[in-house]
Amino acid sequence: MDWLTTVDHKKIGILYMIAGLFFFLIGGLEAILIRVQLMEPNNDFVSADTFNELITMHGTTMIFLAAMPLLFALMNAVIPLQIGARDVAFPFLNSLGFWTFFFGGLLLNLSWFASAVPDAGWTSYVPLASNTYSSGHGVDYYVIGLQIAGIGTLLGGINFMATIINMRAPGMSFMRMPMFTWAIFITSALIVFAFPVLTVGLVALMFDRLFEANFFEAGNGGNEVLWEHIFWVFGHPEVYILIMPAFGIISEIVSTFSRKRLFGYSSMVFATVLIAFLGFMVWAHHMFTVGLGPVANALFSIATMLIAVPTGVKIFNWLFTLWGGSIRFTTASLFAIGFIPTFVMGGVTGVMLASAPADFQYHDSYFVVAHFHYVIVGGLIFGIFAGLHYWWPKMFGRMLNEGLGKITFWTFFTGFHLTFFVQHFLGLLGMPRRVFTYLPNQGFDTMNMISTIGAFLMGIGTIAFLLNVFITWAKPRNAAADAWEDGRTLEWTIPSPPPEYNFKQTPLVRGYDAWWKEKMDGNKEMTPAEPVGPIHMPSPSIIPLVMSIGLFIAGYGFMYDNLIVGGVGLLITLGGMFFRSVFDDHGFHIEPEDQDKGVHA
Repeated sequence: MDWLTTVDHKKIGILYMIAGLFFFLIGGLEAILIRVQLMEPNNDFVSADTFNELITMHGTTMIFLAAMPLLFALMNAVIPLQIGARDVAFPFLNSLGFWTFFFGGLLLNLSWFASAVPDAGWTSYVPLASNTYSSGHGVDYYVIGLQIAGIGTLLGGINFMATIINMRAPGMSFMRMPMFTWAIFITSALIVFAFPVLTVGLVALMFDRLFEANFFEAGNGGNEVLWEHIFWVFGHPEVYILIMPAFGIISEIVSTFSRKRLFGYSSMVFATVLIAFLGFMVWAHHMFTVGLGPVANALFSIATMLIAVPTGVKIFNWLFTLWGGSIRFTTASLFAIGFIPTFVMGGVTGVMLASAPADFQYHDSYFVVAHFHYVIVGGLIFGIFAGLHYWWPKMFGRMLNEGLGKITFWTFFTGFHLTFFVQHFLGLLGMPRRVFTYLPNQGFDTMNMISTIGAFLMGIGTIAFLLNVFITWAKPRNAAADAWEDGRTLEWTIPSPPPEYNFKQTPLVRGYDAWWKEKMDGNKEMTPAEPVGPIHMPSPSIIPLVMSIGLFIAGYGFMYDNLIVGGVGLLITLGGMFFRSVFDDHGFHIEPEDQDKGVHA
C-alpha cells in the first residue's frame, strides 16, 4: 500500500525505474524477434503482419515507455537532492504523472492480448493509420494509450520546471546549478512545449478513426501531410527531450571520475539552451522527400546543420574535462566515455542526412535506422546505463558489482556497434527499412547476420545488468553518503539511501560544485541555511492511482464504442479530482527528535 499511495519523489523514481526496465525488456524482446526474422533472406520466422506489429510496438515502447520513464526515474531520484530540496514542487502531481504514464503504457501493450496490435509504424503515418488501411482497433490502442501516457509526461515536465525554478537551496543561483539539473530544466521546458502538439495530433487522429472526422482523409478534403507536420513538430524536440538528460548525466560522470571541474560550464549551459531552441526549428528535415519545395528544404537543411555547432561544443568540453584528469574507469565512467565517440558517429550521419539532396538517397533506408539508433541507443541508453550505475548507491544504499558492470558494458557496447554499424552500409546498398524479408544475393545477407549476432550480445549485456541488480539486492545497505568519494554535488552530502525528508537542514550553497567546494575548504559537511526544526511532509494519497485507472477504463470504453464503460471511467477520474479539490491535504510534520530515526525508513 505504501508504494501505491506514495508521493515521495524517491519512491516514485524507483517506480518509474521498475516500469521503465519492464517496458525496456518488452521492447528489447520485440527488437530481437525483428532481428531473428531478418537474419537470413526469405525467412518466415514471423509473418509480414506480425513483423509490422513488432516494428511499430518496438519503436513506440522503447521511446515512450522505456526511455522516457528511465529518464524520469533519474530525474525523480536526483533533481530534488541536487538542488537541496525536500521534494518536488507538486508531490501529488508527481504521483499522478507516474500512474497515468503506467496505465497508458499498459493499455498500449494489452493490444497484444486483444489481437489488435498497432501496425502503422511508430510514427503512425496516415493514410496507413486511417480506417481505410487499418480497420481494426490496433491504431486505436496506439492513439488512446499514448494520450494517457502523454498526460503523465506533461505533468512531469511542468512539475520539474516549477521545482527547479522555485525550490533551489539558498545560494544556488541558476549558474551554480549542476549540469544535470540544467539539462532536466531545459528538457522540462521542451516537454511543456512539444507534448501538447502530439496530443493535438492524436486527438485529431482519434476523431478521424472513432468519429469519422476528416482531418487526414484526403478523399474527404483532409490532408495527410498535416499529420507528418504535427507528428514531427513534436517528434524532433522529443529526440532532444530524450538526449538532453543523457548529456547532463555524462557531464556529471565525466567531471566526477576525472576529479576535475566540468570544462566550460557556462558554454555548456548556453549550448544546451541553443540545442533546445534549434530543436524546434528542424522538424521538416524528416520530410525532405514530401515535396515541400527547394526553399523549405534549404532552410530546414541549414537549421539542421546548425545544431551540430552547440553539440560539438559539448563534445569538446567533455574531452577537455577528461584531458589531464586522474580518470577512474568505473562502469559508470566507461559508459560515459563510450558515449562520446558513439554519439559523435550518430551526429556525423545526422549532418549527412541534413543535406536534402543526399537525403533523397538515404531516406527510408537502413542508413536512417543506423543513424537513429546511434543517437538513441549509443547516446541515450548508454547515458541511462551510466546514470543508473552512478546513482544506484544513492538510490538504494548498495553499490552495484563492478565486475558484472564491466561485463554489461563490454557486451552491450560491442553488441551495439556490431548491430548498427553495418546497417549504415546496408542502407547505402539500398536495403529499405520496414521490410520484413529480402531476396538473397543482393549483398545484404552477411551484414544482416552480423547485425543479428550483435542484437543477441546486447541482450546478454542487459541480462548481465539484471543479474547485477538481483545480486546487489541481497547485500546489506552499506554505501557511504559520498559513495564514489569524489562527489561534487549536494546529493552526495546526505545518507545513502536518503531519509524521507532528504535534508535535515536545507544546505547553504557557496559556489558551483557545492559539495566539492566545501571539501576543498576542509569542511566535513555542508553549512546549513536554517536551524533544525519540524519538517513539513505531504500525505500519501491513493487518488492518483484511482484517477489513472479511471482514464484506463474510459480509454477502453471509447475504443470499443461502449459509452457506458467510457462514462464510468471518466466519472472515476472526475470523482478523484473532486475529492482532491474538496478535502484539504495538510500533510504532517516530522519533529526534530524523530528525524534521525527515519534515516533508513
